[in-house]
Amino acid sequence: MSKPNPDNIVSPLRPAATPAVAKPVDRDSPDCPERKQAEEAVRTLIRWAGDDPAREGLRGTPERVVRSYEEFFSGYQSDPREILKRTFEEVEGYDEMVVLKDIRFESYCEHHMVPIIGLAHIAYLPNSRVVGISKLARVLDAYAKRLQIQEKMTAQIAKAIDEVLEPKGVAVVLEAAHQCMTTRGVHKPGVNMVTSHMLGAFRQDEATRKEFLSIINRGSGAALA
Repeated sequence: MSKPNPDNIVSPLRPAATPAVAKPVDRDSPDCPERKQAEEAVRTLIRWAGDDPAREGLRGTPERVVRSYEEFFSGYQSDPREILKRTFEEVEGYDEMVVLKDIRFESYCEHHMVPIIGLAHIAYLPNSRVVGISKLARVLDAYAKRLQIQEKMTAQIAKAIDEVLEPKGVAVVLEAAHQCMTTRGVHKPGVNMVTSHMLGAFRQDEATRKEFLSIINRGSGAALA
């Protein structure tokens, strides 16, 4: 895996039209298709691909695909603001950066609906209060388990943490392999995309940014497959 460094990190602009905290989707809403409609859509795709959805091996596939989609896209049912709400102030004056590195995530390209598999590195500088570390991973999943592009997801994660925790700074780096590039189109396996979004002290102070990048480079490199 390539290691992030200041030269190969892309810093996307924050998407002004995309809110950091999206309202969870209500599957019981009249506007949401029923499960049987979703299963029929899968049968249509099977027929379009050239197979028979009625044959033995495919009879249960529509139901299995819909169940899988409930897991793949469970982020639409999560509210990142609620995840980050519970914080702790008894930190004995701790004011150094908190870093969670090499967090594996799976997302899905919104252009081709194929997997994006990667690692996330998330850091913030506390401003009198901290959040449980599992909550950072859950915020990552809340955005990853949706139809996404990596640039937007990077900014969404950073913005949600910044808005709710109000820390001195937030840094998010994502590095991922995109199957829309590795298994179709140009067919270039082994290529990882790296994006970053820095806010507050991580953007304004070069020493803080370099310390964060040094930490996530140290021993980084879990498999993306």
